[in-house]
Formats: sequence, C-alpha cells, structure tokens
Amino acid sequence: MDIKKAFVRRNIKVYLLILGVILISMAVFFRYASSPVNPHASAKIVDIPKGAGFSLVTQILNDAGLVGNRPFFWTLAVMKRANRHTQAGEYELTGAMSPTQILNQLVRGEIKVYPVMLPEDITASEVAQRLSAFNLINEKEFMALAVDRSFLASLDIEADSIEGYLYPDAYRFDQSMTTKEVIRILVGQFWKQITPEMRKRADEIGLTLNEWVTLASIIGKETVNKKEKPLISAVFHNRLKRGMKLQSDATTVYHLDREGSSAKIDRKKDRQANTPHNTYRINGLPPGPIANPGIDSLLAALYPAKVDYFYFSFQNKRQKTFR
Repeated sequence: MDIKKAFVRRNIKVYLLILGVILISMAVFFRYASSPVNPHASAKIVDIPKGAGFSLVTQILNDAGLVGNRPFFWTLAVMKRANRHTQAGEYELTGAMSPTQILNQLVRGEIKVYPVMLPEDITASEVAQRLSAFNLINEKEFMALAVDRSFLASLDIEADSIEGYLYPDAYRFDQSMTTKEVIRILVGQFWKQITPEMRKRADEIGLTLNEWVTLASIIGKETVNKKEKPLISAVFHNRLKRGMKLQSDATTVYHLDREGSSAKIDRKKDRQANTPHNTYRINGLPPGPIANPGIDSLLAALYPAKVDYFYFSFQNKRQKTFR
C-alpha cells in the first residue's frame, strides 16, 4: 500500500508539474500575443510579395524585427488562420504593435496608402512624374497607355491622348495597384464630374467633348483665378466666332511641358514655334487639351461671361485687364 501511495503521489506531482508548465507557457504565449513585439524598433515598411507562403512572410517579418518568437508567432498565426489568409502588399508596421495586431493587419490587407494631390492644370507628363515618385506606377507604361487608342477607347475617351481626362483631385493609392488601375481611377473621377446637362450644353454651343475639354484646359492654364475664368472664356469664344486666332501663350509651350523639358521660355521664339498646339500659328482650337482642367475651368468653357472682349493682358501678376 505504501508503494501504491508513493506512486500516486509521484504521478500527482508529475501531473501538477506538467500542468504548471502548460499554464506558465500559456501565460507567456498570451503575453507575447498581446505585448509590443519590439518596443524600441522604429516603423518599418514591409513588402509582402504576391504568392508568398507564410514561411516567407514570417522570414520577412523576422528580418524586420517584427516577430520575436517564431514558434509562438506560427502558433498564433495558425490559431487565427492567418497563415492561410495573409494578403500581399506594402505594410507600415511598428515594433510597438503586438503580434496579434500585426497578423490582423496582414489578414485585413491594411496596406500602406499614399495620399497624392494632383493640382489643376498639370499635364499628363507631370501626373506621371508625381505618381512615379511614390512608385505607384511605371512611368514609361503610363505614358505609353496615355496614347494607346484601344486603351483610351476602353475609358470612353475619343481622343488621341489621355491629356485633359486625368481629373485633378486628392487621391489615395497603394503600391498593389497596377498602372492601368491607377489611370482608370483618375479618368473615372473625370467622368463623375461630367453631367448630362454639361454634355448637352457643350453640344448647344457647338463643341465636341474633346473641344470642350481642350478649351477648358487653355482657360485653366491662363489663370488660377476663378472669377477671371468666365471672362477669359468669353475672349476665346468671341475670337472663335470671329475666326481669329486664339493666341494663347499657354499653347505655345505645351510641347515643352509634355516632354518635361527644362528649356527656358522664350515668349517670342515660342510664339513662332511650328507645333500642332501653337494657337499663334493655327486657326481655332488645338487638336487636344494642353493640361488637365478642374471643374471651374470646365464650367467656364461652357458658360462664358456675356461680354464682347477680344483681348486680355496682364496688369500685374494677380490681375488681368480685358478689352
């Protein structure tokens, strides 16, 4: 009997020891899961490639100092099924985050977003440069698509170029997007601004869609002053009706803007340049927009001021005179 009791006592001690180890391990595990993985580590940009297995994901995070305990990290991932649902993309993670928070972000696909502001009246080339600076597009692909007639047709653009249809606005993009996806968003925002009433008005005043956008782009390049836009529009409309050349300086340097040239503007020389958009040499409107206008310029092109002005000149840098 004494031997039996001793055996039972020993087994109880073993069970209690095992239970103690389990409880301590669980406590350590749950503390790991909910505590900052590396409090002293700065923010890290982590890129999870498409098709990456969770082993590679763990290695990438570990190299960035965002795992700490790989067995615990794997166990937590399996418990949360994160090992099967991690989404690719670029993530901004910090050591102050817990492993649970990191895995939740990977599962939800909360990738890093880049806010991009595209101001009014910049060219397609300038749009490409801004987006490329954040590695959001392939600049060469962007510029090739900008004149790809089949791609433009898929965007409902009946023109030789995407110029004028990349709506200036504040955007939020991420690096998982393709160049085509980014362009579709920019053009989609343009179409959101264009109402049936605006299309009807353009038709009433004898402008095709592309002519309307072209005129709006010239107005936008001539002034940033909202109050001046209808007056400048009136000057151009009056000149078109009279058969006069538009003579807009903004059109004389478009070839430089489009090429991203840093050449110094020579007003006299540029006015004589034999380029398709130079309204000092051609009659009527250029073959297409010279920039990407905002809504104020688009509306001004449709609703010119009711004045008989044919000229405007600079009184100072902030104000023009009309006659």
